[in-house]
Amino acid sequence: MDAVNEPAALAQELAEHGSMPAPAPLAMPVQKLKRYDKGLRHKLRAPQLWHVPWLARVFVFGGALLLTAYGAVEMYGVVNVGPITTLKWALLILFVANFSWIALAFTNGLLGFGWLLFHRKPPASDTALRSRTAVVMPIYNEAPSRVFASLQAIYEEIERSGKGDHFDWFFLSDTTNPDVWIAEERAFVAMRERLGATARIYYRHRPKNTSRKSGNIADFVTRWGGAYEHMVVLDADSLMTAEAILSLTIAMEADPDAGIIQSLPLIINRNTLFARLQQFAAKIYGPVIASGLAIWSGRDGNYWGHNAIMRTRAFADHCGLPDLRGRPPFGGHILSHDFVEAAMMRRAGYAVYMLPTVSGSYEESPPSLIDLAARDRRWCQGNLQHLRVIGAAGLKLATRQHFATGIMGYLASPFWMAQLIVGIVLVFQSAYIRPEYFTQEFALFPAWPRFDAQRALELFGVTMLVLLMPKFLGLGIALFDGKLRRNCGGGFALVMSALLEILLSAFFAPIMMVIQTGSVMQILFGRDTGWNPQRRDDGSIPFSSIVRRHRSHVALGFVTLIAGLIISPSLVAWMSPTIAGLILAIPLSWASGQLSLGLALKRMGLLLTPEETTPPPVAIRANSLSAELAKTGVDDSDSILTIHSDENLRHLHEAFLPPPAPHRRGVIDPDRAVAEAKLVDADSAEEVARWLKPKERTVVLHDRALIALLARLPAEAPAREASH
Repeated sequence: MDAVNEPAALAQELAEHGSMPAPAPLAMPVQKLKRYDKGLRHKLRAPQLWHVPWLARVFVFGGALLLTAYGAVEMYGVVNVGPITTLKWALLILFVANFSWIALAFTNGLLGFGWLLFHRKPPASDTALRSRTAVVMPIYNEAPSRVFASLQAIYEEIERSGKGDHFDWFFLSDTTNPDVWIAEERAFVAMRERLGATARIYYRHRPKNTSRKSGNIADFVTRWGGAYEHMVVLDADSLMTAEAILSLTIAMEADPDAGIIQSLPLIINRNTLFARLQQFAAKIYGPVIASGLAIWSGRDGNYWGHNAIMRTRAFADHCGLPDLRGRPPFGGHILSHDFVEAAMMRRAGYAVYMLPTVSGSYEESPPSLIDLAARDRRWCQGNLQHLRVIGAAGLKLATRQHFATGIMGYLASPFWMAQLIVGIVLVFQSAYIRPEYFTQEFALFPAWPRFDAQRALELFGVTMLVLLMPKFLGLGIALFDGKLRRNCGGGFALVMSALLEILLSAFFAPIMMVIQTGSVMQILFGRDTGWNPQRRDDGSIPFSSIVRRHRSHVALGFVTLIAGLIISPSLVAWMSPTIAGLILAIPLSWASGQLSLGLALKRMGLLLTPEETTPPPVAIRANSLSAELAKTGVDDSDSILTIHSDENLRHLHEAFLPPPAPHRRGVIDPDRAVAEAKLVDADSAEEVARWLKPKERTVVLHDRALIALLARLPAEAPAREASH
């Protein structure tokens, strides 16, 4: 497969007709958060489909409230031995906050478990289609061999289903790396050649990635969305079977009031230790949690930003996101846009819901703990921004709960850390009998802090049971399902895998607690995060980087250990999982990214998932295509040298560029001026490639005049005569 020398006929066809279809614009007005006109709400067309799952909500939230009340009473009994001091009140309040969070997960898991036991039939995908749907894949500095292979594999499955005429396919590039940008164009041209000129596959590159992913989708909708009734949104790491996409499309056509229908993406193609832990957990525990969420949410559901279908015009009419007032991290562009888009869609009267039993929806995961932390930092900022959105006018109560859940997902870590610190201080006071307070009534002796140790132990056991129960329920469902059990290596291997996942997760949890607490504190003190591309490939991180990232965590673990030993050996025993996780942070983080450890467990039959033992054909095809494309060197090419050496690609690239912006007289772009000077001064394209900085490369590749200067240069500098 030659991805460089494309046939001239294809190049001419793309140059003449462009890389995108004819424009079909839609207006996408920016929505208001402080007010909403109820007269703009969608009028229901199928009211018989609407019902509020009150019984499920009473079970989940009422049950969580009762369980939290029980925990609060028991904790009050633990501290109510002698006077209740300020620190004891703080411990009680923090415990209730943390316990309520896991109690809600517990009752949600119970609901999902019960539902999965009796309702597991996925919707049919053999119904005729009536509409046109765009399948869009936003990409940002990703390896082209992987993303183009994935979309081609999905495309081929849809074509084999006989329903390919109903779908158009789009790569929406926000790539800022010039080498990756040109590699994307090469991969696109090669893909069009493989699939033929009739394939409705398109590519668009945005010169500026305004508003990031949400802006990328909005740009597509406002320019081409009018041609499509629906839009399936993928991520760069998404993979979906034809059955999954068709099931979502059929469900959308059958429900005229649906605005967004979300599938449950499971993790696939992961091999490092940490990624395989996530992959196993998502497969075994994910359906229980997601099913519970889907049942109590009903048509007031949420959107996770990918592997979902949405009604294009409704999205355009109601999901134009405003920038938040002020500067980042709490102001500016909304990072976690998906929750807000779901909120806007529900506010407008459209249904948003999940189909958790639709199979064949996949994504990938970060390969190591450090990679997860980097992504998690951005998600943390996005979810904390929702503090400014949760009170928006017109939102449904369930929508506000989705926001609250996302916010609490990150505040739980500093709450947990604060609870541990308060507990240590109280034990320290009790052990050293250095009271700083007396009862208000006259007494000869101070009131020492005391606890009901037996009751505390019992409450700890209940807390662990509530915390781990969703995992046990997911394991139970997997053991009941004969096919799933066999594809996970059998019952014994499944149980051992679950125990291994629980054990390793317990060690990773305190590290993530400290990392997330640091992220929350950084955001509260005004530190913004960037939007770096996610590292998706398997592979380890340099050990020196791991040491720098975790040395403070190790130090905290040793300080806690020494302090605990000085205060009370029983305190060390109580905190041993947390202390061990922190002290072992460096080797744990190193192990998390090791491909060899993940593959060793795979050979032992541990942490197996059905997608590993019996990979879906779409994954096999995508992986094969990716390896084939990678061998062509498309991912590693130099953009300047590629554009210089390939005339067909150069003409295509120029045709893909938007019209030049009007030049303002007297205004000089420093980067362009420097790039032009280097082009004029260079004796060869090879020199230009050496001299240009990344930003200057981007300027050259956006400018037809500078590309012309590049094209006139020889590939290599002529030999110079020696000076005398």
